[in-house]
Amino acid sequence: MPWLKLLHIAALIVWCGSLLYLPAAIAAGSARSEGELFLSPHDQMARTLFTIVATPAALLAIASGTAVFVVDQTLAVWLLAKLTLVCGLVLCHAACGVLLLRVEHDRHRPVGATCAMVGGLSLLLIGAIAWLVLAKPF
Repeated sequence: MPWLKLLHIAALIVWCGSLLYLPAAIAAGSARSEGELFLSPHDQMARTLFTIVATPAALLAIASGTAVFVVDQTLAVWLLAKLTLVCGLVLCHAACGVLLLRVEHDRHRPVGATCAMVGGLSLLLIGAIAWLVLAKPF
């Protein structure tokens, strides 16, 4: 059982770190000059981070987290609140994917404000989830 919690925590660290960095990487990739025809290395890095690091870490974190509370047979109000906030993180993850596609298809569309909003919301959700898990207020 401890290895399952360790796997969950490790996957969460990678996923949350990716969610905090992705909006900044996407915003930086959207600031291209008008004459560029190809994706810059920064754009390729953002896509690679999303597809090879963040998405597998998200799937692993969700799967291992589900296994932890199924094995522990834990069902409490704080856990339901935490799972609701995790759904918000999943939506932030999906928003990063949409922003990435938007930048790849329309180079001149400004996405900086949206990226800042997604990054701020991700930070807020991560903090709220950490508080719920550590404090277990309900």
